[in-house]
Amino acid sequence: MRRSERAAIVREELQRAFPHPEVPLQHRDPFTLLIAVMLSAQCTDARVNQVTPALFAAAPTPEAMAAMSWQQVREYIATCGLTETKAQRIVAASRLIVEKHGGRVPESFEELEALPGVGHKTASVVMNQAFGHPAFPVDTHIYRLARRWKLSRGTSVEAVEADLKKIFPRSSWGDLHLQMVLWGRSYCPARGCKPPCAVCARLGSA
Repeated sequence: MRRSERAAIVREELQRAFPHPEVPLQHRDPFTLLIAVMLSAQCTDARVNQVTPALFAAAPTPEAMAAMSWQQVREYIATCGLTETKAQRIVAASRLIVEKHGGRVPESFEELEALPGVGHKTASVVMNQAFGHPAFPVDTHIYRLARRWKLSRGTSVEAVEADLKKIFPRSSWGDLHLQMVLWGRSYCPARGCKPPCAVCARLGSA
C-alpha cells in the first residue's frame, strides 16, 4: 500500500474518532499555553492541568511570572517532575519575553526556540495552536504511530516531522497532531496494538 493511501486511511479514521480535537492542556492565551507545554515534558497533561490553575492565578502574565523567583514557581509545580529545571526555565523565559518582546510571546519559530526551555516541538505547538501557523509538532505518540503505520521510516523526530508534512496537507497539520496524540493514548498503546485498533486493522500494521 502506498504511503498516500495509508495517509488517507489515517485521516479518515482519526477524523471519525476526533472530529473537533481540542488542546488537552488548559490555557487561556499564548503565554499560558507556552508555560503549560513547557511543563508537559515528561509529565502527563492531566498532572499539568492540576497545577497550572494555581500557578496562573499567581502569575497570569509574563510580567508576573518574571517577578517570581524560580523557587516560588517550583512550589506550584512540585508534582510535575524535573521541577527545579522547569521552574528556572519558566522564570528565565518569562523574563526574556518581558525584556526582549515587550511582554508578548513571540510569533516566530526562531524567537520561540531562543527562549530557555523551548524546543522545536514546544514552539510548534504554540505556533499552531496559539497563532494558527501551520506546524506539525511530533511527540513520542506521533513518532511511534507514524512508524507503526508506515507513514515514515525516519529514525529521528525531525525526519518523521518532515515525512508527515509531505504526505498530509498543511491545512490538516494542527488537527492531525492532536488527533494522533489522542488516538495513541486511547487506542494504540506503545506496548503493542492487540487487538488491533481501527487504523492498524485497516493498514495491516498492528
